[in-house]
Amino acid sequence: MSLDTIPHPAGRASDELVPSRYALQVGQIEVLVISDGVLPIPAPIMAHNVDPAVRAAWLDDMFLPPEMLDWPLNVVVVRSGGQTILIDAGLGMDPDLELPRAGRLVQRLQAAGIDLASVTDVVLTHMHMDHIGGLLVDGMKEQLRPDLRIHVAAAELKFWEAPDFSRAFMPPGFPDALQRAAKRFVSLYGSQLRPFEEEYEVAPGVVVRRTGGHTPGHSVVRLASGGDRLTFAGDAVFQVGFDRPDWHNGFEHDPEEAARVRVDLLRELAATREPLVATHLPFPSVCHVAVAGGAFRCVPTVWDY
Repeated sequence: MSLDTIPHPAGRASDELVPSRYALQVGQIEVLVISDGVLPIPAPIMAHNVDPAVRAAWLDDMFLPPEMLDWPLNVVVVRSGGQTILIDAGLGMDPDLELPRAGRLVQRLQAAGIDLASVTDVVLTHMHMDHIGGLLVDGMKEQLRPDLRIHVAAAELKFWEAPDFSRAFMPPGFPDALQRAAKRFVSLYGSQLRPFEEEYEVAPGVVVRRTGGHTPGHSVVRLASGGDRLTFAGDAVFQVGFDRPDWHNGFEHDPEEAARVRVDLLRELAATREPLVATHLPFPSVCHVAVAGGAFRCVPTVWDY
């Protein structure tokens, strides 16, 4: 895929039939949630540590198909203190995987009127290919600023030097694709990486914090301005994670730690009542977290027109 082949939008953004972005304000911080499309995955990946019948019953209760799921892919653009920050970069295109409905980031940034050259920083929650792949599209690097800063946890970079997938449960082809993407990413952008250890303030009110679990360097991004707050949770929370936070996702490299991180984060968000956005929740994914017995509930916010 090349940027040269991407059609530029002929009409206004409002001419889109299906919304692909959602704007909200966090105090003085501007936030835009953008859909990178959907990624089809086998349903067992959603919860591989439970009885198939139990998993099937949950899927049926949620009106979800039993075999293949459409996994939403959400990224976020943030403007704060004169900086324009892209949080995660979507899937891009891997020629060995047939994923025609994903990898839409470049087109949708263009449709939203966001010039790639205006992006000052990229924050990566982790280095799975559906979070870095958009940076690997042919011609993308040339469109970005030469002084672009890419923030990622040092533990994440270390992990991908020799990744251990022994506790993951991924579909065929994905482990190799993940390693290819991570290796190419570091090769292309190594000089622009800005590793952090545990926490780093990228811009006023925009703080990235390492949680671990999903991957060793998995991180969340916390936004705060005035009295407003919002958390972008990356892959710490999946749709099933509210009802069944102890179910293991197949892409988690430390499933038990990932479940602990998930529960701690959801408890915190339920207590603070701040909104949550996550990569794989249905677009635009903006919701609040409520406690429901021993589990949680995702309470979608009302769309603000």
